[in-house]
Amino acid sequence: MSHPTDSSLHSAPLSTLEHTAEFIGRHIGPRDDDVQAMLAALGVDSLDALIDEATPKSIRAERPLDLDEARNEAQVLARLREMADRNSVLHSLIGLGYHPTHVPPVILRNVLENPGWYTAYTPYQAEISQGRLEGLLNFQQAVMDLTGMELANASLLDEATAAAEAMTMMRRIARKHPSSRFLVDADALPQTIDVLKTRAEPLAIDVVISNDLAADAAAGDYFGLLLQYPGASGRLGDPEAVIRSAAEHDALTAVAADLLALTLLKPPGEMGADVVIGSAQRFGVPMGYGGPHAAFLATAEDHRRNVPGRIIGVSRDRHGAPALRMALQTREQHIRREKAMSNICTAQALLAVMAGFYAVWHGADGLRRIAGRIHRMTRLAARALTEAGLAPLHEDYFDTLLIRVDERTRTDLLQRALRAGFNLRADLDDAIGLSFNEVTTREQLADLVEALTGARPDLDALDADLAAADPAIPDALQRRSDFLTHEVFSRYHSETEMLRYLKRLENRDLSLAHAMIPLGSCTMKLNATTEMLPVTWPEFAELHPLCPHDQARGYHELIDDLERMLREITGFDAVSLQPNAGSQGEYAGLLTIRSYQQANGQGHRDVCLIPSSAHGTNPASAQMVGYRIVVVGCDASGNIDQDDLAAKIDKHRDELAALMITYPSTHGVFEEDVIAICQRVRDAGGQVYLDGANMNALVGISRVADYADVCHLNLHKTFCIPHGGGGPGVGPIGVRAHLAEFLPGHVSGVLGAGRGTNPAVAAAPWGSAAILPISWAYIALMGRTGLRRATDVAILNANYIAHGLKDHYDILYTGRNGRIAHECIVDLRPFKSEAGISEEDVAKRMVDYGFHAPTMSWPVPGTLMIEPTESESREELDRFIEAMISIRQEIDRVASGELDADDNPLKMAPHTIAELTADEWTHPYSREQAGWPVKSLRLGKFFASVGRVDNVYGDRNLVCSCPPLDVYAEAS
Repeated sequence: MSHPTDSSLHSAPLSTLEHTAEFIGRHIGPRDDDVQAMLAALGVDSLDALIDEATPKSIRAERPLDLDEARNEAQVLARLREMADRNSVLHSLIGLGYHPTHVPPVILRNVLENPGWYTAYTPYQAEISQGRLEGLLNFQQAVMDLTGMELANASLLDEATAAAEAMTMMRRIARKHPSSRFLVDADALPQTIDVLKTRAEPLAIDVVISNDLAADAAAGDYFGLLLQYPGASGRLGDPEAVIRSAAEHDALTAVAADLLALTLLKPPGEMGADVVIGSAQRFGVPMGYGGPHAAFLATAEDHRRNVPGRIIGVSRDRHGAPALRMALQTREQHIRREKAMSNICTAQALLAVMAGFYAVWHGADGLRRIAGRIHRMTRLAARALTEAGLAPLHEDYFDTLLIRVDERTRTDLLQRALRAGFNLRADLDDAIGLSFNEVTTREQLADLVEALTGARPDLDALDADLAAADPAIPDALQRRSDFLTHEVFSRYHSETEMLRYLKRLENRDLSLAHAMIPLGSCTMKLNATTEMLPVTWPEFAELHPLCPHDQARGYHELIDDLERMLREITGFDAVSLQPNAGSQGEYAGLLTIRSYQQANGQGHRDVCLIPSSAHGTNPASAQMVGYRIVVVGCDASGNIDQDDLAAKIDKHRDELAALMITYPSTHGVFEEDVIAICQRVRDAGGQVYLDGANMNALVGISRVADYADVCHLNLHKTFCIPHGGGGPGVGPIGVRAHLAEFLPGHVSGVLGAGRGTNPAVAAAPWGSAAILPISWAYIALMGRTGLRRATDVAILNANYIAHGLKDHYDILYTGRNGRIAHECIVDLRPFKSEAGISEEDVAKRMVDYGFHAPTMSWPVPGTLMIEPTESESREELDRFIEAMISIRQEIDRVASGELDADDNPLKMAPHTIAELTADEWTHPYSREQAGWPVKSLRLGKFFASVGRVDNVYGDRNLVCSCPPLDVYAEAS
């Protein structure tokens, strides 16, 4: 592959690149003349000169990226269409936790395909997230109702991960139990068992697979158990007897349940289950070849402080009006670190919102009809197959039939089904499985039976016979309790009302469609429309993750090419795309190191060095793989303290497993000595794990494999998958050659030889495959030139903001030549003593200026960490700088006594439109100062829908269920 001979092409004016692809100029915010003006303000004459000043020469790559040059949008979409057309969409009856479903078009168009929903960030700033929070609260309420539990979280990554989180949660609750055994139903989903084994081994939990769970539960000697309801085979056993046995042995029970089945089945909460987990995929979320989908975890109120992930709760704002927020936020990983109960920091918010809206759209009666129709279809199939000599193994079932056959018959039946357009469960040597779903038609059922038996059934006659037959759900397991009784689930059943409801909630949230979201370390950059389009193409959206490999040729072409791209960008020898969040990438990377060291007789190495500035998920991930965490301090410049590092290495040399390092550092600087730091760890026998959260400052400049052994990437940051209001994400890992064989594998075996021998870390082989086209498209659209230019401009934009603020705020850390990397930390601590103004006051006041606040109080308490990304224009950067300067002037007026110490625009922020337009105005400052402090806001302004939320009240009065709808009306 040829390369441009001019090494500075990446910093050439955009006009010289337009013959290659116009998209680069659309992704990057500043125009050519803006770039030159910004460089002049910084006192340098080119992007190359700025990069030379900001980055150490030791980290720079010796050659340009060996990637294609940029393609335009039409070319990229045409190439993606070619790949999509190589996928074959058959009707998948494989089941195993994945089912075809109808995505209601009103939700598809207005949520999944709507940047107002998918570009928002995690709702840490509750006042500008009320719409998303209400959508998540709907999800929680639906899960609580269907499972019969008192409390549910706001989603987890997938069903297998939720099961693993339930297991470790129950171990914490039962920490005094003498047994370390965890019983698992052999009829659980295979991928769930695989992930349970992965999670259990480093924590010394003994997973025991039980073929007779009732007998083993009665025998005792276990702290907890997990049963599948219904089983993977379709079997409907009696969970109540197992749950009773567990309670008699002071053990806890988790039930992996099917949400749709629970509309007809007795809920586990009514049987005494301690935890209920599962997937909400079939609530209107496409299979997407494995994800993303929202999992759920529900439990008893008594266990609320042990629940992993997020919980949405009802609190009140400063006016006393109801307001939603993320509850119990002190559990967040950046605070609890190695004491965190989970390393999950993003879940599946967008998909949980979709699933919640699916329940709102259909209501209880609609869901019953869908489930009843599926069950009826399954009974028709069972009757027709039985009459043809293919009787199902189990008489009690909801939607799944397992048919015992010899191997020769099995192969023949699977082939017949394929020729007729159906995928059946094919992972068992002596059986085939059929799982019916929402989209299966009677005509398809007849086609399938005819393909398997050679005779077309008379479905009308069979249907008439079923009326007199015993039901396939035993009487004791039939649901008799109501669910979804809250009025939100019965009000929005016309499309007019549903559309307006979705739009009303959307309008309460600030997203990238409104303004820059300058969150340090979170990289909220453009999620281009072209990149998003293929996500909902049926050829990508409607594939089952365990379908035959040759039906997904296009997916594998894309996956292989994306892996190649990421290998080239990072320099690593192998990549795994399985981790479906950055936190899971961290975990997978450390597991890979651990497995390598165990295989090489170094299993005793268990010390992980982690700088004090590291992401909070880092120590949580290290704890999950059984490492002992040793914190390394930082010096006054924000760099790793070399003396402390040397001392810690010397002390733990024989036990040193790894160093976890973020580069550029979380302090927003390029550490000069990173190469020496990493080599020092290697010389002591350890491995280097690099947290790739800040990769947006490295692409095209540095290949991290030159100094690290493993690195996770956040595709939902640097590579443009949108954050989705707090998820989805993808966190692949790259590794050097010596670690490649220890990458995650999968129980299905579809990863193939050489793709990893470890158990899985996610339910699906390729994790959240449906959103991989986004990152592939971004890289293809930018090409080697655009990717490097994006990095350069990201560093330019950050330095431009730091320069614009330096005369008004202290920039806490700078690197060589006074430059920063792609983000900067503004120190607000002096204002606390000078004016009584906190970082929270500044963050809330920024809402009045039309911005989402930067990252607050991390990695240094009392600060804001700002990252503008390359996608923001000079005009938006100037608007942000103007806002920050204006806020500083307000702080000075408070300090001088010109503004009241307690009743001032910062303490009262944010100001709602209701307050600003009320007849009575009681503040000593003007309405204009409160709501329109700078002239640019008169061109258009985003208003918070509630006043400042009372977090303390919300934690003391934890309410995690939907309030009456008139309460929402009161709040708005």
